[in-house]
Amino acid sequence: MNGASATGQVVRVIDLETAGSGPTDVCEIGWQDVAEGEDGVWRLEGEGGARLVNPGRPISPDTMAVHHITDEAVRGAPFWKTGAEDVLRPSPPVAALAAHRAAFEQRFCTPRLTGGADWICTWKCALRLWPELPRFSNQMLRYLRRPEGLVHERGLPAHRAFPDAYVTAHHLRDQLNQASLEDLLRWSREPGLLPRVPSGPLRGRAWSDLSASDLEMLTRDRDLDVRYSAGVERERRGEAKPAEPVKAPPARLL
Repeated sequence: MNGASATGQVVRVIDLETAGSGPTDVCEIGWQDVAEGEDGVWRLEGEGGARLVNPGRPISPDTMAVHHITDEAVRGAPFWKTGAEDVLRPSPPVAALAAHRAAFEQRFCTPRLTGGADWICTWKCALRLWPELPRFSNQMLRYLRRPEGLVHERGLPAHRAFPDAYVTAHHLRDQLNQASLEDLLRWSREPGLLPRVPSGPLRGRAWSDLSASDLEMLTRDRDLDVRYSAGVERERRGEAKPAEPVKAPPARLL
């Protein structure tokens, strides 16, 4: 799993399992580092880990059915702000934090807890780097791409914090070896650039195949990623230029 000793930058992949949508409803945090070696190649670094967290309230049956973490398991575990700080702000500091669909993790891992760390969203980066793939969830990328070195059993069970972070780390490693850290950070600050229309009567159509009227309609869609993707295609055609760059909304602050 580990290669040459890391002498360059480190990005820490984070995955959370939660008891609900409240600001401290985390019941497990997992992590796995990806580091730049002295040869300039990015590799998984260290063993990673996971920590149970007491959400301070009962875990609902709906969420237990996803991750199978019970109230008994988290009884006596640290609360979120106590249990997360050294994971989110390791020493020495990391270049960035990362997660698949990072907006979810950012709802809980606020700038106050992370020290204002930058984030990479491996979902948004996958859209840019592997647009030919039919789907982009963490587990679908695992089986569509079959990342080199991913130990099948170590990535199980799905929907637990360390196995999911471990799988995401393989996607991040490959992305960092295909594009620069700066590119991944920039793409992650923008909405997702979808390779195809994701839903509705035009589902599955490439943006380049759509009529001008279809694109104009989709720039008013409720979904930010759809609006952004349609707008990028309109700008490519010279049909319209946005007044200002479209950016993803910031994570909710506590």
